[in-house]
Amino acid sequence: MTAHRPGSGLVDLSHEVEAGMTTFPGLPGPEITPHLTREDSRARYAPGTEFAIDRISMVGNTGTYLDSPRHRYADGADLADLPLSSLADLPLAVVRATGTAERGIGPDAFAAYAVRGAAVLVHTGWDRHWRTPAYGVGAPFLTAAAAAYLRDEGAVLVGIDAVNIDDMHSGGERPAHSILLRAGIAVLEHLTGLDRLPDTGARLHAVPPKIRGFTSFPVRAYAVLP
Repeated sequence: MTAHRPGSGLVDLSHEVEAGMTTFPGLPGPEITPHLTREDSRARYAPGTEFAIDRISMVGNTGTYLDSPRHRYADGADLADLPLSSLADLPLAVVRATGTAERGIGPDAFAAYAVRGAAVLVHTGWDRHWRTPAYGVGAPFLTAAAAAYLRDEGAVLVGIDAVNIDDMHSGGERPAHSILLRAGIAVLEHLTGLDRLPDTGARLHAVPPKIRGFTSFPVRAYAVLP
């Protein structure tokens, strides 16, 4: 494990969402438009009073987002089913996987960390490529054996600061998603800022809206430092 000495307070672990941005290659970016402009609202309210109401159209897999089990399995829990105890105020284990040419992150990377009952975030440094063509090419990922290890060791949530927790270039198989989500372990992707966290001691909050029937959605993920 690497010793990190960040400052105190809160650390934002989320990318900004803005109109037209690409999160996952091939998926459309969000469309952000006014539903009610400030100018039009002036006719509805007292003089000097105005409001703006905005509209956003986007896929759930936008920005820094969380996958519920139903993202992979029709009988899995959706966003509304996820208990807050699996998303908020979770002890953090930040696993360092930077500076290696090996894309697949195996179970050995997690052996030195106490992951039971923790949110396990994998720090690869791949967020440096965010919103560039390199982001979706040759990214690091978790192997099936690593996902099974985290499941068996009792991780509560698993996240990564890369384009996907699985290997996007291995065909249609997604073993890490399949193993973790089948076990009810939510997956958090497209994180950023993990270099600002200590290996242990911080706590994670990553709560999506409580939307019935929805499978993935952006979160404002952040860590509370010790």
